[in-house]
Amino acid sequence: MATTDIPTVDDLVGKGYSHFWNDKHFYRVVKGSRGSKKSKTTALNFISRIMQYPWSNLLVIRRYSNTNRQSTYTDLQWAIHQLRADSLFKCNPSMPEITYTPTGQKILFRGLDNPLKITSITVPTGNLCFVWIEEAYEIENAEKFETVMESIRGTNPDPKFFKQVTLTFNPWSQESWLKKKFWDKQTRYYDVFAQTTTFRCNEWLSDADKQRYLDLYRTNPRRAKIVCDGDWGVSEGLVFENWHVEDFAEQLPDILKQCKGIGHGLDFGFTHDPTAFCEAAINLKTKDIYIYNELYKQGMVTDAILNWLTTHGYANSDICADSAEPRLIAELRAKGIRRIHASIKGKDSIMFGINFLQGFKIHILPKCVHAIQEFNTYVYDQDKNGNWLNKPVDANNHFIDAMRYAFESYIIPQKKHPSIHKQLNTIKKLGLI
Repeated sequence: MATTDIPTVDDLVGKGYSHFWNDKHFYRVVKGSRGSKKSKTTALNFISRIMQYPWSNLLVIRRYSNTNRQSTYTDLQWAIHQLRADSLFKCNPSMPEITYTPTGQKILFRGLDNPLKITSITVPTGNLCFVWIEEAYEIENAEKFETVMESIRGTNPDPKFFKQVTLTFNPWSQESWLKKKFWDKQTRYYDVFAQTTTFRCNEWLSDADKQRYLDLYRTNPRRAKIVCDGDWGVSEGLVFENWHVEDFAEQLPDILKQCKGIGHGLDFGFTHDPTAFCEAAINLKTKDIYIYNELYKQGMVTDAILNWLTTHGYANSDICADSAEPRLIAELRAKGIRRIHASIKGKDSIMFGINFLQGFKIHILPKCVHAIQEFNTYVYDQDKNGNWLNKPVDANNHFIDAMRYAFESYIIPQKKHPSIHKQLNTIKKLGLI
């Protein structure tokens, strides 16, 4: 395909990305709302570049390598088809890897599971000059990101040659290193193009999709600022400030040996709310909690939850689940999740649980992205005058509710409210605990 046959950006993605498409700064960064076309546009842009520049190769990175196959690899396959170039690319899903067959140029996929391995990557033709980091907010710190920069090297005599790192992500916290390094004038890197996009520039969204975003302004204004406007999440009013993202995966076996126990919690959802599962370890002596596994998915029926729990090895685990769904608990137990039981709810059970968890330092593995998102957006409520109340907003708390259930056996001894113990006895009589 000649470069003149490549559809223009207007033909492919419409408005909002012409500067991004043609930009040649070393750092090209886009944060945006959901549905803002940023991932699809980036995929189209890179396939177009591979065909246009015979010296170019692309390294695609996510925090964990196994998440590339269902996201960036699929997006790039889609882009190849959109550009009518299927016969020119060989896609190998098992690696995954994509080769531009006329020249042998490569699109390689890696994770930051071991960032030092990325620095030794070589390509058979041209230069490894382009990097795309998708969901960049999953990367814990700038130091880990800067290790990747060592993989971009070499020069080329072509006068059009340039090197570039592209980052795309949804913003969740103004405390993120991404804000400091790419948006804040006093601390950002040199040679940066930074853009914020929203769902409003996506003319191919259905009316139903647009309405779903617009409804957030009414139902959850704080989340709407992030999800709809692409703004940074703000820390004011956060329920939990005692947490941080930390890569402790290699130390996890030793951590589990030192911890008092492992908690498993399950919060049920369906159409609008996700089903959330939390696996975490607690060290009562050092006052540390380690979150290292999660489920967070909408539309899960009983069998889907059963299959997930069984496939991931939780069939025989002690699981504390949302007592608002006794039918689901009974069905899961009948189908083989024998040690699932109902949580205990009372007038003050939420605040008891929150107060307990606030007394620990909470460590979150970076792969638990939904846990991170909730800890960034779970806030206290305000009265009509803007004064903070000692009660959280009932939103952005599905994983956090599952986490409270996971450690309920440690929280219950601290509960001195008679209504809670009355409910405990009732639930025991019903055989749900």
